[in-house]
Amino acid sequence: MLSIDPNTNTERENYKFLTGSIIPRPIAFVTSLSESGVLNGAPFSYFNIVSSNPPLISLSIQRAGGKMKDTARNIIEKKEFVVHIVDEHNVDLINQTAATLSPDESEIEIAGLTAVDSAKVSVPGVQEAKIRMECILEQVLQLGGQDEPGCDLIIGKVIHFHIENEIYKAGRIDPTGLAAVSRLAGASYAKLGPTFEIERPK
Repeated sequence: MLSIDPNTNTERENYKFLTGSIIPRPIAFVTSLSESGVLNGAPFSYFNIVSSNPPLISLSIQRAGGKMKDTARNIIEKKEFVVHIVDEHNVDLINQTAATLSPDESEIEIAGLTAVDSAKVSVPGVQEAKIRMECILEQVLQLGGQDEPGCDLIIGKVIHFHIENEIYKAGRIDPTGLAAVSRLAGASYAKLGPTFEIERPK
């Protein structure tokens, strides 16, 4: 077995080890509003649950050359955003939003996604997602050094859920109906495959 010290690696080498090892990763499609009112949309696979009481989610938004991404800046300024679950039906459209655009261009418009009003936040969501979560900023941590942070860790509090009727059954979400996709490494993604159950020990 290889034994590797991450301090001897480049950032790219560590990225490949992490994204190739920690799989599959759920993908959040995040909408946010710029100061000038441009609706921004971007996918992130450094995303997960933090807590259910209160309902908190996390997004780790990597910086490029120390520069904060539009999504992180918008969330920090506006303190509101919407998280959508990427699924088999919207993944191609969502992938188009990963293109590098200027802050005054809307990925939503370029990808042909449909903006819909939110119930409790001013940031719109997109109609093409089966699940969306309206969030407010709970906390932000700048990680990787005070002089030049490498990422912005966003913790958001979910204040409203939108769930498509067809995938909501008896208080639970049907995973097959949701058909969420996950990120692997590079350009590889995965669909939900066979599932199994294991009872927890008493």
